[in-house]
Amino acid sequence: MRNRKYIILECIESKNKNNKTRYYTYKNSKKNNKIILKKYNYILRRRTIHKEI
Repeated sequence: MRNRKYIILECIESKNKNNKTRYYTYKNSKKNNKIILKKYNYILRRRTIHKEI
């Protein structure tokens, strides 16, 4: 995985609360834009928007 970079995705809806959900994944290192994905938040029990931090 030469062109891959390890990133962390964090929920933006539960960011102000004490309970944060995070996902760990890889992305292409040649791309500089931030990743925004809809992932399942098991604390809120629904799909929420997760951004790269």
